[in-house]
Amino acid sequence: MKIKTHLSIHQRFSGTLTHIEEGTRGSLRLSTTEEMVADEKGLIHGGFLFSAADYLAMITVNHPNVVLGAASVKFLKPVKLGDEVLFKSEVIQTEGQKSLVKVEGFVGEERVFEGEFKCYSLQKHVLER
Repeated sequence: MKIKTHLSIHQRFSGTLTHIEEGTRGSLRLSTTEEMVADEKGLIHGGFLFSAADYLAMITVNHPNVVLGAASVKFLKPVKLGDEVLFKSEVIQTEGQKSLVKVEGFVGEERVFEGEFKCYSLQKHVLER
C-alpha cells in the first residue's frame, strides 16, 4: 500500500510502520531512545507515545488531507528506555469524512496505552485557504 499522508514524519520519533490495511487496521513499532527520556530513571515521555499512536491513526485512514480533530487517551503503564512499543490500530467507525480510530500500545503482552482518535479527511489541506 502507498502511504498518502504525513510523509515528512520522522519515524525515529513516531514509530516505524509494520503493517497497514488502508481504512481498516495497522501496526507500528516505536523503539525508545535516549532522546525520549524524561528523567534520570529512564521514563519515556508520554508525548512520544501519543505521537506514535496519532501517526498510526493518520496512516490507517491514509487520506492525503487527514487531520486529528480530537483524541481521548490513557497511559496505562510506564514505558522505559529500551522498551519496544507495538501499536495496533483499528477503524471502529466511519461516517462521511469522519473516522474514529482505536489505537492500543503494548510492551510485550502488557497494554501500556489506549486511545481513540477522531480523524477528519478534508477536501483540501488544512493550511490551504
